[in-house]
Amino acid sequence: MQDAHAFLANLTLVLGVAALTTSLFQRIRQPVVFGYLVAGMIVGPYVGVPLFADRSMVTTLSELGVILLMFGLGLEFSLRTLLQVGPTVGLIAVVDTSAMFGFGYVAAQLLGWTAIESVFCGAIIAISSTTIIVKAFAEQRVTGRVTELVFGILIMEDLIAILLIAILTTVASGGGVSAGSVGVTAGKLALFLALFVGAGLVVVPRIVRTVVRLDRPETTLVVSLGLCFGGAMLALGAGYSVALGAFIAGSLVAESGEGKRIEHLVVGVRDMFGAVFFVSVGMMIDPRLVAENWVAVVLLSTVVIVGKFFAVTVGAFLTGNDVRTSTQAGMSLTQIGEFAFIIAAVGLSTGAIRDFLYPVAVAVSAITTLTTPILIKLSGPFTTFVDRKLPRPLQTFVGLYGSWIERLRATPSDATRVPLVRRKIRLLAFDALLLAGLVIGVVLGREPLTVRLVAATAISPAVVAVALYVAAALLALPLLIGIVRVSAALALLLAFRALPPAPANRLDYAAAPRRVLVATLQLALVTLTGLVVVVITEPFVPLGRGVILLGLLVAWFSVVFWRSTADLYGHTRAGAEVLLTALSRTVVTPAPANEDSGDRGDSGDSIGSRDLSAVHKVLPGLGDPVPFPLTPECLGTGKTLRELQLRSETGAVVLAITRGDESVLLPTGREQLRSGDLLALAGTTAAIEGARRLLGPRQIG
Repeated sequence: MQDAHAFLANLTLVLGVAALTTSLFQRIRQPVVFGYLVAGMIVGPYVGVPLFADRSMVTTLSELGVILLMFGLGLEFSLRTLLQVGPTVGLIAVVDTSAMFGFGYVAAQLLGWTAIESVFCGAIIAISSTTIIVKAFAEQRVTGRVTELVFGILIMEDLIAILLIAILTTVASGGGVSAGSVGVTAGKLALFLALFVGAGLVVVPRIVRTVVRLDRPETTLVVSLGLCFGGAMLALGAGYSVALGAFIAGSLVAESGEGKRIEHLVVGVRDMFGAVFFVSVGMMIDPRLVAENWVAVVLLSTVVIVGKFFAVTVGAFLTGNDVRTSTQAGMSLTQIGEFAFIIAAVGLSTGAIRDFLYPVAVAVSAITTLTTPILIKLSGPFTTFVDRKLPRPLQTFVGLYGSWIERLRATPSDATRVPLVRRKIRLLAFDALLLAGLVIGVVLGREPLTVRLVAATAISPAVVAVALYVAAALLALPLLIGIVRVSAALALLLAFRALPPAPANRLDYAAAPRRVLVATLQLALVTLTGLVVVVITEPFVPLGRGVILLGLLVAWFSVVFWRSTADLYGHTRAGAEVLLTALSRTVVTPAPANEDSGDRGDSGDSIGSRDLSAVHKVLPGLGDPVPFPLTPECLGTGKTLRELQLRSETGAVVLAITRGDESVLLPTGREQLRSGDLLALAGTTAAIEGARRLLGPRQIG
């Protein structure tokens, strides 16, 4: 009975203080997450306020918050959606976690931490917080493509985090890590997911549909929560995160088609325990330790915000997302959360790290939790600012790149080319692993080998060391050349799939866009491969050497990329002249104001689209230009492209404008649009649809 009263007292204290602080923060128009963190500091043991909650009991309650938040996320993010975006978000997650692991290791070394502490630091700041993002998106009502992208990345990062925890536990306990042990761990995780999802798809949707047909909301809620906690317990019993189990349970429930109804029932319970979770984070903030290690807190917070923004934004753009979506995703994922605490706890429990690292991780999480809602809110204006400042060649490239990747994905697989692509990928991975193994082998074997050679030859140790490094460099050079050549060949295969060559004895009008695509893909492949090699070898080599070598390679390919974008701009200007000729012969009948013009093929300007189809055959690098007529009823009439922020808002590019006898090639954004103008739009299907909504007649109803 005493425990029950203690539970009630703690819950009353936490929710009461949280109610006051969140009300205050809402009054001053700040995110309520701030209020939860402040409430945690007030009821925690480190601030001199005479209100103390039992931290272990609050932590237990907060675990329920994590489970319910992840279950709610799963209800909104079905397994089918995850499978559709899996390859794309998986690549972004690998780029993000690899880059942040490297940044964290370098930052820790600069702070003078040990090698094992640096490894843990890299892992701590590598994983973004699903819980924080769910709350921030709900508060700011963020929806659409960016939510699918961000939550997909988060789920992939959670899977990477589970693998990281298994590896770090082995490392911290003194065991060696081999490719075999990592493979076994990954295989067990894949088997667990396959069994869980496979069995769940057979059972869970049927149960949910049967219960919903009873039309008893309380029964539906109880069954849903039972499935939620059952999934969490199943994952915990298998040695994985309760958050992963709850998310899968939510996704399985969503497959029943009743996700929205169940989400409405669960939302109140989820929000209450979600609040307890954020209060528990605030309780772990020790101002004294944070003040003693303020340099580390500031440095790591900066690394998390800047590093994650850059890594996610670039990764999202390279996988075919528009600049706005990529930037929003990058600015949304600039925080660390629950997995940082778990990883830090692993290090503490095994004695691999010192006591100060845990509160530093909590402080960095708290700071980045506070900055995340602000950055999400600023992502739109920041995208517009960056778009305006981009050089003209880059603006053209940004507008067309998405359409190339879309065409690459839409092109049917070639039975002869697919095996070649897979072979190149295997060769690239093999060269990267050989290079990493060579570097590690040289570092670990240098001292014993030097001793043996000196004893056998009587040559001075300095000469032997130089000879070993020269031999290692000679062995590494073919591997580096192989990585560059294989990445170039792979990029060329993919580019030919997106932009096929012209028939024999015909001028190849796609040559300039293809060169840009090859340069972009090769830059991405070399950077990703080099990043993986640097992350693997960083704990073994002197600080910064791998990063410097990778930086030189990236700089070289960046120069090649920049030159190719300049050629693309000239090609696009020439293509715009061909477009103007076609536009002058195009007659477009605009769709009525109350009709949906979102579908490219069925809209009122489909006649013009057919007339411009010849332009794609002559200039395939410009995508599929679509004509758009402006009428007096259009929202874009009387405004400039800069005022509309067309490219930054939608990702579409205006290649040309005709108005009677006048014409504008590649408008800069200062041109005022007039009634009767005919615009040639280029970009992905989604970008064109967005441009139509932004430019077109106001929707009725």
